[in-house]
Amino acid sequence: MCCFCNICRTIKILSIINLILFISIFILFIVIIFNNGIMDNRDILVTVARSTDNTQVGDAIINFGENQIVEGSAISHEAGSSQININETGIYQISYQLEGIDQRASTRFNFNAILLVNNIPLTDTLNEGAVLSEDIVNNRYTLTSTVILRLSAGDILQLGALSFENVTYPNARIDIEKIG
Repeated sequence: MCCFCNICRTIKILSIINLILFISIFILFIVIIFNNGIMDNRDILVTVARSTDNTQVGDAIINFGENQIVEGSAISHEAGSSQININETGIYQISYQLEGIDQRASTRFNFNAILLVNNIPLTDTLNEGAVLSEDIVNNRYTLTSTVILRLSAGDILQLGALSFENVTYPNARIDIEKIG
């Protein structure tokens, strides 16, 4: 056997190894691109209440006047409405902030928040605020909460505020993401 035959054989083997390596890298590249595409397909809704959206005093269902982020189709909301539509069955992470202000200066006040699904209060989501004394500045307080709920397509989600006192709700925000 000549020395050129050994070189030719080595070149053929290296060529095959390079081809296998190239195909492996190409497949890995396609998988990475495909997975990143899936990860970017998220369902998120962020909606906020403006100061004129909720002028009621005491118990209230909170209206949200502005949709700041709407990604995907699993969650929808018509600006100005209290109803957040669940369009796909799944598991949702829901975070909210609700500010309450007592219209009477230097008084004690209390308010609570609760999530409702299809007009039914979910008692396990009740967020009980502290009874605030006369010492609180500006008679304002903000409740925050994060919950994870299994919701079904067709469900209507709402944020409720509960108070027997002269509390108004000038600011609110709700962030919802479908996580499963």
